[in-house]
Amino acid sequence: MSPLAQQLIDAIGQTLRGKEEAIELAVTALFAGGHLLIEDHPGVGKTLLARSLAKALDLPFQRVQCTADLLPSDIVGAQIYHPRTGELTFRPGPVFTSVLLADELNRTPPRTQSALLECMAERRVTIDRESHALPDPFFVIATQNPMTSAGTYPLPENQLDRFLLSLRLGYPSTEHEIDVVAREDGHRLADDLRPVASRDDLLGARATIEQVRCDRELAAFMVELAHRTRTMADAVLGVSTRGAQALHRACRARAYVHGRDFVVPDDVRALLVPAWAHRMTGRSGGDTEALLHEILAHTPLPD
Repeated sequence: MSPLAQQLIDAIGQTLRGKEEAIELAVTALFAGGHLLIEDHPGVGKTLLARSLAKALDLPFQRVQCTADLLPSDIVGAQIYHPRTGELTFRPGPVFTSVLLADELNRTPPRTQSALLECMAERRVTIDRESHALPDPFFVIATQNPMTSAGTYPLPENQLDRFLLSLRLGYPSTEHEIDVVAREDGHRLADDLRPVASRDDLLGARATIEQVRCDRELAAFMVELAHRTRTMADAVLGVSTRGAQALHRACRARAYVHGRDFVVPDDVRALLVPAWAHRMTGRSGGDTEALLHEILAHTPLPD
């Protein structure tokens, strides 16, 4: 594993115990320059993951608690009128940060969801025809409640497609849960976490990932998998070309995380579900993760 990735995973693991796989996926999404979607129940460590990641890299962090009355201007900012001078000045919203946690994104109305997801895609905010660039890096970790929760607005498929990876943290093992309950200081540990890397280290890692090689045969394999998601009987919506590009980018980042300068078939196997499960729609609400495992099982991996 690359030294930088190992340092980050170890540091975040001090506060979020027993979730190394989820931490690695979050680091992979960050290194790849994408965004992360977490769907899970309250109280399993989603906020702790976001805060710890920002602290470990000494990056600015903002959290937005999404509610049914949240307005787009509450996220992106607004022009403020000053009666004395008659001037308008721009007041930046919480998106002007490096790590943004949008907690319970699917509790907000579609208009507010779209405002944030436009920022994620364009990396800029336009207010009254004036454009404002967002910081670099700009990494969004959005959480959404299960659809069975009250007061939720489902994220449309084209907005879900903006997230590079998705994951579920799940409940910890019994042993780790006992440790968490006994110490009751997870958020204090995140506050006390010492940075192990910097913004320049992150940007340097991203530049290195651009040089990671992915053979054409593996890219063709990803495209074949995407085609199968579009034609299988149990899928209503398959994976788009952008989804295939996302898997390609995430695999290159995972190769870097694991200390390689080339992509291997195991990278595709490990990231297929995190990269595509949220991009597919199963017939009658079918389990998209199971569909992807089925496709992978029936598609020979390249040598």
